Amino acid sequence: MKKIYSNDDQIIFSVEVEESLMNAIRRSVMRIPIVAIDEVEIERNDSPLYDETLAQRMGLIPLKMNSTVKEGKEFELKLDVKKEGFVKSGEMKGDLKVVYDNVPITFLEKDQEIVLKAFAKLGRGEKHSKFSPGIIFYRNSVEITLDKEFLEEIKETFPNADIKEKGNKIIILDNQKTEILDFCEGLAQRRVKEIEIKYNPELIVSVESFGQIPVDDIFTKAIEELEKDLRELEKKIEKAD
Repeated sequence: MKKIYSNDDQIIFSVEVEESLMNAIRRSVMRIPIVAIDEVEIERNDSPLYDETLAQRMGLIPLKMNSTVKEGKEFELKLDVKKEGFVKSGEMKGDLKVVYDNVPITFLEKDQEIVLKAFAKLGRGEKHSKFSPGIIFYRNSVEITLDKEFLEEIKETFPNADIKEKGNKIIILDNQKTEILDFCEGLAQRRVKEIEIKYNPELIVSVESFGQIPVDDIFTKAIEELEKDLRELEKKIEKAD
């Protein structure tokens, strides 16, 4: 495994692993327990949004996970605003903090008001997307062979690309953060030139967090959830025997 890029919200790395296994890990992200607003009690809503639309928007606002978040426990947040202008996520106060303070919820005119209580709980993304902690996606590392006439154009667009010259051909290794294959295929198609693509066993994996948990945890927790499912399956098979 080799790290290619990372920041607070994203990690990109390369790893040689079967696609079927990586796809199972990707799907298991939706099994990670995440806290989100599940019910909203609205006392007053003078905004242009229907109560149901307002509640839906609030449910999609990411909330920070902490050590107090447990299965079956409920958390309360309040929103009590009377002002002209946008109502934003940071104005919700209560047991949990929002990840992003400036998510617009709705807009109020002069003398309009919103008063409500929101209740959050743990859930899983397989039941509703608001409980999703982030996403994992991947692509193959590939070697692309093109005519040498494309060299300068590819260098200009992708200055950090790994390019080797071989006779009247160039070989581009597409294994970095930015995918090059689509661009090269477009060049070859427009100029009616041959392109050779060799898929390597190495995968380029991107993990992105919506902020509820650290991006580093998403991949490891997805593996843990997959292991739990496999153990449960093993138990069912043993009982069937």
